[in-house]
Amino acid sequence: MKIPTTTLARTGRLATALIFLVLPPATTWAQKPGHGTSESEKRYEGAPSGVDPGATKDMIATEGPAMTKAEFAEAKQIFFERCAGCHGVLRKGATGKPLTTDITRQRGTVALKAFITYGSPAGMPNWGTSGDLTESQIDLMARYLQHEPPQPPEWGKAEMEGTWKVLVPPEKRPGKKLNDYNIDNIFSVTLRDAGQVALIDGDTKKIINVVNTGYAVHISRLSASGRYLYVIGRDAKINLIDLWMKTPDTVATIKIGMEARSVETSKYKGYEDRYAIAGSYWPPQYVIMNGDTLEPKQIVSTRGMTVDTQEFHPEPRVAAIVASHEHPEFIVNVKETGKILLVNYEDLNNLSVTTIPAARYLHDGGWDASHRYFLTAANKSDKVAVVDSKKRKLVALVDVSKIPHPGRGANFIHSKYGPVWATSALGNDHITLIGTDPKEHPQSAWKVVQTLQGQGGGSLFIKTHPKSRNLWVDTPLNPDPGASQSVAVFDIRHLDKAFTVLPIAQWADVGDGPKRVVQPEYNKAGDEVWFSVWNGKTQESALVVVDDKSRKLKRVIKDARLVTPTGKFNVYNTVHDIY
Repeated sequence: MKIPTTTLARTGRLATALIFLVLPPATTWAQKPGHGTSESEKRYEGAPSGVDPGATKDMIATEGPAMTKAEFAEAKQIFFERCAGCHGVLRKGATGKPLTTDITRQRGTVALKAFITYGSPAGMPNWGTSGDLTESQIDLMARYLQHEPPQPPEWGKAEMEGTWKVLVPPEKRPGKKLNDYNIDNIFSVTLRDAGQVALIDGDTKKIINVVNTGYAVHISRLSASGRYLYVIGRDAKINLIDLWMKTPDTVATIKIGMEARSVETSKYKGYEDRYAIAGSYWPPQYVIMNGDTLEPKQIVSTRGMTVDTQEFHPEPRVAAIVASHEHPEFIVNVKETGKILLVNYEDLNNLSVTTIPAARYLHDGGWDASHRYFLTAANKSDKVAVVDSKKRKLVALVDVSKIPHPGRGANFIHSKYGPVWATSALGNDHITLIGTDPKEHPQSAWKVVQTLQGQGGGSLFIKTHPKSRNLWVDTPLNPDPGASQSVAVFDIRHLDKAFTVLPIAQWADVGDGPKRVVQPEYNKAGDEVWFSVWNGKTQESALVVVDDKSRKLKRVIKDARLVTPTGKFNVYNTVHDIY
């Protein structure tokens, strides 16, 4: 499957998909092209879908305007590259409005072409006047949207088992650790456009192995013991890597769908390393697997009714998944319906699922410091939902700033409000602090207690550590190179003071390129912070290690194999949910 490489290196060209709203007069479009959609949002939403357009069932023989097979194929490719992330594979609407044929045919080709060309004040990018699409491509898309959407195939147990490979059976794996690595301090580093992860020794800063994975690995997660590493790509392929091997490498793989983002493992006492779970964007479902082989055991669809309008949604994608520490459960975010599922894995043959209505467009999130409360961003609703995993219920929906994007967030002790959890944002420069201690600080629990001002919008990750006094905030999607190539750091003890900017990309000294700085990650000891300097695929990238106490450059890790590094996941911190 060949999928175009769309990375942050394409500055100014990573755009969100069509957002179909009530059409204003053409003069309005021309006056305010694309107003309402920030460059940060366009870059975030514009990542291509992992669904292979060639695998879909085309619906060209419908009532839409005439199109050749070649035209339909080209338009479909554009849609899957730029539009499906916002509007869904089936065009029923996701974070963007529906683009179903009952709407598009009523508007007609002429109106659609004008709308695509000029955009709208409500958020539609100006595809034509910006030069992102040519006149012929705009005409193509206007006609394409009046045909029924192509249908991707479903992906059930038979399809999963057809891709499932156990390269090294459990009985043939080491009975003890065969290497001398300090496994707790290994980093799994995503090499996004290479389709690989680099396993790096956090002590020596040397690459242990580079493992071939799926397309655009999204996250890495660790089993409760720290032995097994699970990585999942946007193409829904999972690699299971055994860190006990002399040279850690893949021991099993499976493809759980056509597009995915999330994987997690069981952490409740007595179930350590027993199960893994993965959720997919397409088909909209999750699968529970054996933790040591990836054998699929239970597959559950997430199609259902939305929390607000109570209408059926055919494509509610699975976003973040975390493992409960209070019950043998996985906590599953269902993006478009706005529901949080508590999936109990005590008895897979009699699977018990508790549904918690929250808010639409649930995305990522993480635990408070006690590991009892799960805080998760409903990003397009501009809310953070708080779930009490012990009592298994929603305790708050907190209004926050535009498009929160916490990663897993950051926990620290505020001098006035006690324990807080922080999230940065895509839509503006705000860093929002939410109180998380209902016992000792009930007056501030589940409320926004302070809002800090950072470098700008376009932040993806925020990070601190229990042993640190620093709060690190990246801004890799900000259109200003000064912001995207640096990082802001706040002193937790003096949040009233301005942040300090560290020139991470400059320290990397990798030459030309966009050089976006992304995702601070601590080592096990909490005295180093690692940053990815994400450059173009054909340009030099690097990892930059900063001394947390002094905020001084400690090490630059360069290697020809470090192609487009992005996310980094320290074994110990990931196992123990430290952030």
